[in-house]
Amino acid sequence: MKRTGPTNVYLKQLIESLKKKSLEGKAAIWRDVAEKLEKPRRKRVEVNLSDIDRNTEKNDFVVVPGVVLSSGELTKAVNVAAWKFSSSAKEKIKKSKGKVLEIEELVKEKPKGTGVKILC
Repeated sequence: MKRTGPTNVYLKQLIESLKKKSLEGKAAIWRDVAEKLEKPRRKRVEVNLSDIDRNTEKNDFVVVPGVVLSSGELTKAVNVAAWKFSSSAKEKIKKSKGKVLEIEELVKEKPKGTGVKILC
């Protein structure tokens, strides 16, 4: 069977944009995120808020190359960027005084990727 990759037009654009930013800014983190997003949907990352809470400090920047789900609580303000969020995960992040970002916004804010953690 031939591997086709993602069919979502917006996801394809995001992957190309991340690869381009990686080359322009010599930031390997964006290439890694693009590679993880290129995987088939069944292998894409799903991260719960409890995982984010456990692996971050206050005011950290986190990128999730997949979906953020709302299982668990977030006890500190964390800036989270992801491909998709569940609606209750967005609410919980905002309630903890954190920021919900799209991956493109995080790339504009931190073009070199310094201080950004990838959660898989």
